[in-house]
Amino acid sequence: MAASVATAAARLRRAIRRSSPWRGPSCQPLSSVPPSVQAAAVRDAFLSFFRDRHGHRLVPSASVRPRGDPSLLFVNAGMNQFKPIFLGTVDPRSEMAGFRRVANSQKCVRAGGRHSDLEDVGRDLSHHTFFEMLGNWAFGGEYFKEEACSMAWELLTQVYGIPKDRLWISYFGGDPKVGLDPDLESRDIWLSLGVPASRVLSFGPQENFWEMGDTGPCGPCTEIHYDLAGGVGAPQLVELWNLVFMQHNREADGSLQPLPQQHVDTGMGLERLVAVLQGRRSTYDTDLFSPLLNAIHQGCGAPPYLGRVGAADEGRTDMAYRVVADHIRTLSVCIADGVSLGMSGAPLVLRRILRRALRFSTEVLRAPPGFLGSLVPIVVETLGHTYPELQKNSAQISNLVSEDEVAFLASLQRGRRIIDRTLRRLGPSDVFPAQVAWSLSMSGDLGLPLDLVELMLEEKGVQLDSAGLARLAQEEAQHRARQAEPVQEQGLRLDVHALGELQRRGVPTTDDSPKYSYCLRPRGGYEFSACEAQVLQLYTEDGTAVASVGEGQRCGLILDKTNFYAEQGGQASDRGYLVRVGQQDVLFPVARAQVCGGFILHEVVAPECLKVGDQVQLHVDKAWRLGCMEKHTATHLLNWALRQALGPSTEQRGSHLSPERLRFDVATQAPLTPEQLRAVEGLVQEAVGQDEAVYMEEVALAHTAHVPGLRSLDEVYPDPVRVVSVGVPVAHALDPASQAALHTSVELCCGTHLLRTGAVGDLVIIGERQLAKGITRLLAVTGEQAQQAREVGQSLAQEVEAAAERLSRGSRDVVEAQRLSKDMGRLTDAVDSALMPQWQRRELQATLKVLQRRANTAIRKLEMGQAAQKTRELLQRHSEEPLIVDTVSTESLSVLVKVVRQLCEQAPSTSVLLLSPQPMGHVLCACQVAQSATPTLTAEAWALAVCSHMGGKAWGSRVVAQGTGSTADLEAALRTARAYALNQL
Repeated sequence: MAASVATAAARLRRAIRRSSPWRGPSCQPLSSVPPSVQAAAVRDAFLSFFRDRHGHRLVPSASVRPRGDPSLLFVNAGMNQFKPIFLGTVDPRSEMAGFRRVANSQKCVRAGGRHSDLEDVGRDLSHHTFFEMLGNWAFGGEYFKEEACSMAWELLTQVYGIPKDRLWISYFGGDPKVGLDPDLESRDIWLSLGVPASRVLSFGPQENFWEMGDTGPCGPCTEIHYDLAGGVGAPQLVELWNLVFMQHNREADGSLQPLPQQHVDTGMGLERLVAVLQGRRSTYDTDLFSPLLNAIHQGCGAPPYLGRVGAADEGRTDMAYRVVADHIRTLSVCIADGVSLGMSGAPLVLRRILRRALRFSTEVLRAPPGFLGSLVPIVVETLGHTYPELQKNSAQISNLVSEDEVAFLASLQRGRRIIDRTLRRLGPSDVFPAQVAWSLSMSGDLGLPLDLVELMLEEKGVQLDSAGLARLAQEEAQHRARQAEPVQEQGLRLDVHALGELQRRGVPTTDDSPKYSYCLRPRGGYEFSACEAQVLQLYTEDGTAVASVGEGQRCGLILDKTNFYAEQGGQASDRGYLVRVGQQDVLFPVARAQVCGGFILHEVVAPECLKVGDQVQLHVDKAWRLGCMEKHTATHLLNWALRQALGPSTEQRGSHLSPERLRFDVATQAPLTPEQLRAVEGLVQEAVGQDEAVYMEEVALAHTAHVPGLRSLDEVYPDPVRVVSVGVPVAHALDPASQAALHTSVELCCGTHLLRTGAVGDLVIIGERQLAKGITRLLAVTGEQAQQAREVGQSLAQEVEAAAERLSRGSRDVVEAQRLSKDMGRLTDAVDSALMPQWQRRELQATLKVLQRRANTAIRKLEMGQAAQKTRELLQRHSEEPLIVDTVSTESLSVLVKVVRQLCEQAPSTSVLLLSPQPMGHVLCACQVAQSATPTLTAEAWALAVCSHMGGKAWGSRVVAQGTGSTADLEAALRTARAYALNQL
């Protein structure tokens, strides 16, 4: 028995460590007969099982756009939305804080970043960029290993009816290097459930120890595998379900510490489960994909999908089917969740996915124009019932896909022309220039995937300069790093252990309601009340809890209450100071406050000793707080004005504000025009001028669920939640019958606000740029800054008007025209960089572009006239000569070149070199060689000989050249020019 178990164990280890067995052809052409078990029923059965049999709460899928997690491009696992629970940072007033046992089907995208399947999609029968993760969770020890394993076994064998003898189990076998024992508890649970010991095997940390990241909660996992071979021959195992038992925390030094609370986190891919239950060898053969594959076949006229891979897939037709089917699902889900096409981060990855799908559909499947967008309704039909945001945004998804398809096909045609033109200039052994390939790529100008550029060159038998391309990619990465917004210093943080210890000791979370304790004085101005509090805990810079801190020490404070606003909801943290009660002359500066799991951590530098238990009095920096209040109320007004001006489909995508300025990201159907920007400012000014009251009130979160026009973001809100309403009392605004939220600003918001809108003073949008397709970032200032911006704009508008009048009067000579052109350039630079209204900037930029063009045209006309006059004079002095070497008086190298060109046009058999003396001994040089004189005399060599004599430099071609130098003896330079030409001729 032991020998047979050992043999089976070795067989299982080999099977599990092999790559996915779903690589060979599925050998199952698409069938018109629907499978006996529908994917929708499989998903519903999972959710119903945990809800009805085991009391789990069903929660909706989170957006694939990560919520406040910069470490992720996309949500790539079911546990992402529950990270605050695992880390102990969940807001105790939020709905999530009450989660104990939950289940859901989570939309996941694995493309770009650490976990990316993008390049593998299509090559085999199992990889996807978008998939659904079925999962169940138990938080805070609600249940643990025994219940999790029992539930999983019950669902798979009793509800889904999977034969028990097709299921194999792996568990964590320990890691002696870090002192982790084998997870024998999990092993024994599986054995008690009747799984034979021959199919319960241990593995090391690489296979059966799950970690969230380099640091954070982690723990052993046990996996359930399905044997595709069904006991015939060697097992062909595919992982079905992973059950993770979070019981450790990976510290920054790499060590493991026990978690204060244990959690269960399980995940099972719906696509793989459906394939097993439908008896398919490939996820692409299930009813999740067959409607798409059928639509691709009908829409493209390509040969039917046969599930082939590798060399058997001639022309990569089946690979193209899989790529297009997978990618249109990913595109639809991401765009529905607000991820746009762009040039960095997740938007860039999404753009690559779209371009990859377009490449395979057009190049391999020969799809007609507009084909990819026509597949969106199929995705909506398949997934829209479960994820209603797909139904809501179906038209927008189709439009974005179709618009980018048109742009891509145009880029493809232009790219081919550029490649052909470049190849004509290359020698037989030359490599294709990296700079040209880069300009064609996603990071360059045309947006073609680099692998497509390489394929196009490969088809022509040309090698790409890969080393040069790698260097350009590195330079681009460095440039992006320099251009990126500076990451704000994290400051002190409370880790999961510190938070767990506070909870274990029963330390109450911080009462921060005093932050709303402020009022308007009868004669104007705001009064902010001080707040008395007790020090409950002190922390050193490294997060160690201490009873006291000494002089000069930077530390963190937890108080029983505070009037400081901790940074959240896009509003910067308050700053200020605190004093010990009874000792008002020693100030403890508070640099910032941040929220950690309901506790407000104040970052303080202690001028002298401070102890746990001390009574303190807190004072916020009034000017700083008032600046934040102005900007936050202005942000709400801006959000409302954008919806009024652009339509109700306009959605906020994020914001950040400090006393200096506010930043607002908005999703729009098209870029904002100057007229729209001006209209938005006008609407805000109108609301400010009316000096309307701002009402704030806490209400039950459920009361805000169905209010038309109410603005909220994809965030976890506390319950009760604070509502901010401009001009209308909150109770009236939340009455669905009133429709008030459609006509004024009503938002869920925890920030601090003005009590009347008049104190905003004014708002000016001073900047605007596209973050991604359909996402615009606006920068704005308020109050006195806004007034100054308007004054600067008005002053620059007057300067532009004066420049236009000067241009209309005309210029007497080239010098005056060039001076005016330079003035236009300086004005353009001033307009580009000034703090001024963006609508006005855009208008002045357009005006200056026209004026600059007119100024340049005027210069060219004057130069041509001047050149014609000089040419006539020279021809009179040098009639019928084969060589003209002379001086010309002109201030411009451009005029000198024109004189040379006109001379050669009127005397084609004459070679010409002209010098023009300038102030301080400088000399300009231009030359052109007659066709009959080459190749013995070349212009570049001629100019170089003369300019080198003058200690200068020259550049050009065999026919025309120019240069500069310096000399006090112009005659000697002319003699050198004549001698060189005569010697060559």
